Amino acid sequence: MRAKTQYELTSADTQTILALVRAGTLAEAAQRLGIDASTIFRSVQRIERGLGQRLFERSRSGYRATPLGAQLARHAERIESELAAARSTVQASSDRVSGSVHVTTTDTVLYGLLLPALHDFVALHPALSFELTATNSLASLTKRDADIAVRATRRAPDHLVGKHVGPLRIAVFAARSSGIQASDGDALARCDWAAPDASLGDHPSVLWRKRHCPTVEPRYKTNSVMAVFELVVRGFGVGILPTFLARGRDDLVQLTPPLDEAESQVWVLAHPESRHLPHVAAVYTHLSQQLSGAFAAGDGAL
Repeated sequence: MRAKTQYELTSADTQTILALVRAGTLAEAAQRLGIDASTIFRSVQRIERGLGQRLFERSRSGYRATPLGAQLARHAERIESELAAARSTVQASSDRVSGSVHVTTTDTVLYGLLLPALHDFVALHPALSFELTATNSLASLTKRDADIAVRATRRAPDHLVGKHVGPLRIAVFAARSSGIQASDGDALARCDWAAPDASLGDHPSVLWRKRHCPTVEPRYKTNSVMAVFELVVRGFGVGILPTFLARGRDDLVQLTPPLDEAESQVWVLAHPESRHLPHVAAVYTHLSQQLSGAFAAGDGAL
């Protein structure tokens, strides 16, 4: 009887495994690969039958990799990195940097710092394209949900390459047209407030307000700090904002000094395996330099 040949993994198999490990659900894995969920389901079944081993544990919450599945995903990540490096080598042989770079950050950092920092850079590199994600949830660089993250955090994660660019300071602001001049807690408590909603319950501004103005129930709540900014600018009430958003504006008045206990640090972060890719490295280096310069010039603390 002829012996059954051992199943040979293909590059398509490893891409499927990696996508499902990163996503955790068939639907999201399918979206990452640009195919439908049923194709992912059938592919995983076929691979597991061929190997004779389970790669994923199924549950109502999704798919969790077995030790073998996780190990194969790590191999797939290395293959992905090597392929990206090979493409970058070809790109580097020309005189221009090209490719797509996914940068994730918060809405305030995107509008107040990131876009000004990128403005002149994009004109110098017409072959670069950008995916800019503004979210208050931290995209996973380990799972390659993004190439670069610009985040406010106390300390950079050990598994990522990070450049500290400056302090992110916040203070209480009001529209100058409102005539509000309050600064102490009792006076602030009598004002209408605009503030992040429960989806941002751990935001430094929320924690500070609850600690120092415990009787305040914000009249306006939103899931976007930029929306808080717009509410304050338009005179709906007072709110806590990053000081860099008020730079150069004469329509805002700062009611308090920077709230030192709520200060955090801004970092430019990247995965160590993608940091060296020319297109990612170019953006990472530029953002690190530009944002460091902006904070040094006072953009982070007014």
